Amino acid sequence: MESFITILQLFDSTIRLSAPLLLACLAGLYSERAGIFDIGLEGKMLAGAFAAGAVATWYGSAGLGLLAAIAVSVALGLVHGFASITHRGNQIVSGVAINFIAAGTTVILGQAWFHQGGRTPSLPNTARFNAINLPGAETLREIPIIGPIYFELISGHSILVYLAFLLVPLTWWVLYRTRFGLRLRAVGENPAAVDTAGISVPWLRYRAVICCGILCGVAGAYLATAQGAGFVKDMTAGKGYIALAALIFAKWRPVQAMYACLLFGFLDALGIRLQGQTLPLIGEVPVQLMQALPYILTIILLAGFIGKAIPPKAGGVAYVKER
Repeated sequence: MESFITILQLFDSTIRLSAPLLLACLAGLYSERAGIFDIGLEGKMLAGAFAAGAVATWYGSAGLGLLAAIAVSVALGLVHGFASITHRGNQIVSGVAINFIAAGTTVILGQAWFHQGGRTPSLPNTARFNAINLPGAETLREIPIIGPIYFELISGHSILVYLAFLLVPLTWWVLYRTRFGLRLRAVGENPAAVDTAGISVPWLRYRAVICCGILCGVAGAYLATAQGAGFVKDMTAGKGYIALAALIFAKWRPVQAMYACLLFGFLDALGIRLQGQTLPLIGEVPVQLMQALPYILTIILLAGFIGKAIPPKAGGVAYVKER
């Protein structure tokens, strides 16, 4: 029974660590399905995390921190859209620029405002998204098998975790069952045909960029006000890039994206649990190896073990309307 609880705790950590990856991955899905490649997921998450941590510190409200994170992330997304949609600039360069801007600005403002080396003060529980115990969790806890699964694995997450996984079927429905989703996918494949139908290609792409910004803001707020207790310098730690890798691994499909993020989250959780442990035939597991495990898997998967991943045909290509 003890090993069963240990496995459940590992899966519980997997879900918590997968949530920001999943939010960022779905964010990239909206943007890239519309033909706008967004390397700036990392920067928008980082800026959102800082905004959430700063506003939650000042006002003592996780909800206001979430709104601030979304506003900042959407603003950066609009900058990316202005550069790559309106002015037809290089989408990769624009995204990388956003990452650099966010990495530098968050440290400078953090030091100027809080004087703690670029981080925000530690948030109290009243200014965070705390774990929610679902109805009956304590009552069912002692029931064999079912009780621990419900108590440890399903219950006890913050509302942003549940939101992240609820967004998977919602995203699938939006993309494949709504007019907006049909047009979004079409503008990523053949924008000229969309334009011929009398639909504004730039406006569709701007809406996709805004959706991307909203989800990146939620991911950043989760890092600062749910998973953590405030903003820490470079706290995204490459999660935006891993989310991009998961998106490619999932071949730009929402349900597969969830599975890919769960895989990366599991490796992250496993690395944390195995740090400093001694395993048979291996000995003590190097901490550095466990920390690098998700990134190693990213390289291996993208090196050709995922099959042929075909991006949207118009992805990364600026649309020029024929006159």
